[in-house]
Amino acid sequence: MKVRIEPSGHEFETAPGETLLEAALREGFHLPYSCRNGACGTCKGRIVSGDVRHEPYEAKALSEAEKAAGMALFCRAVPEGSVVVEAREIGVARDIVIKTMPCRVVRMEKLAPDVMRLFLKLPQNERLLFLAGQYIDILLKDGRRRGFSIANAPSADEFLELHIRHVPGGLFSGHVFGAMQERALLRFEGPLGTFFLREDTEKPVILMAAGTGFAPIKAIVEQTLTTDSERPLYLYWGGRTRADLYLHDLALDWAARYPRIRYTAVLSRPTPEDHWEGRTGYVQDAIAADWPDLSGFEVYGSGPPRMIEAAKGALAQKGLPADAFYYDAFEHAKDPVLLP
Repeated sequence: MKVRIEPSGHEFETAPGETLLEAALREGFHLPYSCRNGACGTCKGRIVSGDVRHEPYEAKALSEAEKAAGMALFCRAVPEGSVVVEAREIGVARDIVIKTMPCRVVRMEKLAPDVMRLFLKLPQNERLLFLAGQYIDILLKDGRRRGFSIANAPSADEFLELHIRHVPGGLFSGHVFGAMQERALLRFEGPLGTFFLREDTEKPVILMAAGTGFAPIKAIVEQTLTTDSERPLYLYWGGRTRADLYLHDLALDWAARYPRIRYTAVLSRPTPEDHWEGRTGYVQDAIAADWPDLSGFEVYGSGPPRMIEAAKGALAQKGLPADAFYYDAFEHAKDPVLLP
């Protein structure tokens, strides 16, 4: 099946049963995507002409109204003939090679009662070329995958750093917190995703994280510190309680050392034991309250889909252009109920 991307005019072919996204990546055309399993909606694009059928996906990622208007989830859309799609291509990602590699857990550090930091060592003389903000899929023995953002900057690649939240009943996170030991061997595929800082502009940047969505934001901040960039960074990190801000002191240190970085922490459900005197509420609402005009900004958000969806509406009302909002929407490890 032949596929043409508009407005670039690039063309490629899909194999039988292959999704639009799978074929595009195989042929070196990088379209926006994140979860690759029909849950987040990042890869949503328009079918200009032709027909596609969808593999199972989550209803929140593509509404019936969007589907009727010609929108599709490229990670789940299989063409039924030649098609023309409308999508933004991401040129800088073309130099990134997706690999399947082994690694060894060399250090485990509990950052909070329910957050573990893993440091993964690649085989000797191997390095992973990635962009700050991308993620890897841990490949489980039963064929399932669990995606985790890389929390270190590409310039500090001796280890890959992951932040893993313990999900009750979670297959992989339960193993991490209950049985995994240092020197354990894992396999992963990556780097994946198109969540990374665009560097073709000097617009000020708002970085928005919730919970372990801080991991890719941390990588982005640390990567900018290795360059001569003067772009202002406004970091907002939200959690329910103080324990969710598991590297709060690190973010405070960035703000203290670098004048172009400002940090705002926001708690939605602080407990009396937290003795919290900072901002309360939801992180996206804090941003909207602080910035009445976002027309000249870029926003990068990482966290659960409900936060991302709420932020889209709240920040659009403040003038943020839709194409200036980049996000990594993720659910913690679970096997979702999918729709045909």
